[in-house]
Amino acid sequence: MVFQTFEDQRAARDSWGDGGSFWDEPELNRNVPRGDIVVESPDNPSGWQGSGPAIATDDRPPAEATSGNRLFTVLLFFAGLATSLALWLFETEAGAVSDTPALMMAVGRLTGLAGGYVLFIQLLMMSRVSFLEEWVGARDLLRWHRWLGTSLVLLVGAHVVFIVYGYALTAGTGVVDQGWTMITTFPDMIKATIATGLLVFISLISIRTLRNKLNYELWHLIHLTGYLVLLLGYGHQVVMGANLSGRFADVFWPGLGALVIAALVWGRIVEPLWLNTRHRFEVAEVVAEGANTFSIYIDGRNLDRLPAQAGQFMRWRFFTRNGWWQSHPFSLSAAPNPQWLRLTVTAVGGHTSLLGQMHPGTKIWAEGPFGTFTAQRRTRRRALLIAGGSGIAPIRALLEDMPPDTIVIYRASRPDELVFREELEDLAERRDAWVRYIVGSRTDPGPRRLFTSEGLLGLVPDVNRRDVYLCGPPGLVGTAVQTLRELDVPDSQMHLDPFEF
Repeated sequence: MVFQTFEDQRAARDSWGDGGSFWDEPELNRNVPRGDIVVESPDNPSGWQGSGPAIATDDRPPAEATSGNRLFTVLLFFAGLATSLALWLFETEAGAVSDTPALMMAVGRLTGLAGGYVLFIQLLMMSRVSFLEEWVGARDLLRWHRWLGTSLVLLVGAHVVFIVYGYALTAGTGVVDQGWTMITTFPDMIKATIATGLLVFISLISIRTLRNKLNYELWHLIHLTGYLVLLLGYGHQVVMGANLSGRFADVFWPGLGALVIAALVWGRIVEPLWLNTRHRFEVAEVVAEGANTFSIYIDGRNLDRLPAQAGQFMRWRFFTRNGWWQSHPFSLSAAPNPQWLRLTVTAVGGHTSLLGQMHPGTKIWAEGPFGTFTAQRRTRRRALLIAGGSGIAPIRALLEDMPPDTIVIYRASRPDELVFREELEDLAERRDAWVRYIVGSRTDPGPRRLFTSEGLLGLVPDVNRRDVYLCGPPGLVGTAVQTLRELDVPDSQMHLDPFEF
C-alpha cells in the first residue's frame, strides 16, 4: 500500500468531483477569497483593510457545554483536606494546647497533615489518568498543579519551622541546635530533610524565568523526582506522624495512598501499554512544511479506534538512536482519520531538529490523548481561533471540527513563516470559515493594533458571542486573554491549550 499524505488525499479528493470529499462544500460565498493578509487602514470603519465580508447567521442560544464539574472537584478536595486536619482533632485531648510550646507543636502537626494531603493530590494530578482530564480539564489541572505546588512548599516549610520551634521551647535550647539534634537523632529525619530539599528545588526550577533557561528534558527529569519526595518522606510520616494512625487515620491515609498509587499505575503504565499494543505507531513519512518546520505522518493499526479529537495532544517518544529516552508533547495538526495521524514540529533545539531526519518505519511510543482543547467544549454557536507560531498545529486541526462562520486569526512575523496556508484556505472554503493573517514585527502597526479592544473588534465584531481558542507563545496568549476580558468575553468561552506536563 502506498502511503498518502494530506496533499495526496486532497488531490485524490478533488478528482472525485461531487462523488466524495472529506468536507461538505458550502454554497455560501463560493467565490469569495477566504484568506487575507490584513493590514491596518485608518480610512476603513473597521480599522483594517482586506478584512473581507461576514456571513449573516442566526444567533440562536448556544449549544450545551460539555465541561468537567469543577465545583464538585473543588468541594471534594476541600472535604479531603478537612478530613485530614480533623484527624488531629480526634487524636487531641481537650486542653492539650495550653501553652506556647504546645501551640507551636499543634500548628506544626496541622501543617504537616495538610502538606501530606496536598502531596498526595499533586501526585494524583501527575498520574496522567485519562478520566481526570475528561472530568476537570487540562487547563484547570495545570493551574491547580501550580497553585498546589506553591502551597505544598509553604506548608512543609511551616511544618518544619513550627515543629522545631516547639521542640526548642520545650527543651529550652536554641532553634538551630534543636533542628540539628532532630535531624541527626530522630528516625528517618535525614530522608525527610532530603525530601524537603528536593521539594524546594523542584519549586524553584518551576518558576517560569528559571524554567525557560533549562533544557526541557532536564527540567522534566528533575520534575519527576517529585515521586522521590513521597518515598523519602514516607518513613518520617509513619514513624513520627502522631496523627497518621488511629481509628480514623488507619482508614483515611491508606485509602488515599491506594487511590494515588492505583491512578499512577493506571495512567503511567496500563493505559500507555494498552494504547501502544493496540495501535503500534511508527513513522510513515516526514514532510517539510516551511522554514524550520516539518510534519511527521504517523501510521498505525486500528487508527479508527484511537480515542483522539482534533486539538488534543499526545506525548511522543521516537525510538531513534539519540532520542529514544526523550518524550515530548506534540499536538495533532490534522483531525484524526483511519489512514494516518500528523504532528507538525518547529525545530527549536537539538532533539526537534533530529526528528526531521527520521526514516519511515521508526517505532514510536505514545501516551494520551490529552487535553480538552476540542470543539466539543464549545459553549457558543460560533468560534474564533487565534494562533501564533507552532500554535497553528492544533488550531489547523480544530478548524476541521468547527461550525460555519468560524474566524481564524494567524499571527506570524513574516509571510514565509505562515504554515498550512493553502490547507487553511481550502478548509475555510469547505467549512464556510475565514482566515485572517496578521504579519509583521511587534512594532508594526497591524500587529500592535491586533490585541487592542478596537483592533480585535474590527476583525471580529461579535467576539463576545464566540468561543475563543488560543494557542501560541505565552506572551501572545497572555495579551490576547487580557484583551478578551476587556471585551467582556467570559472565561467559560476562552479555551487555552496547555500541554506542559
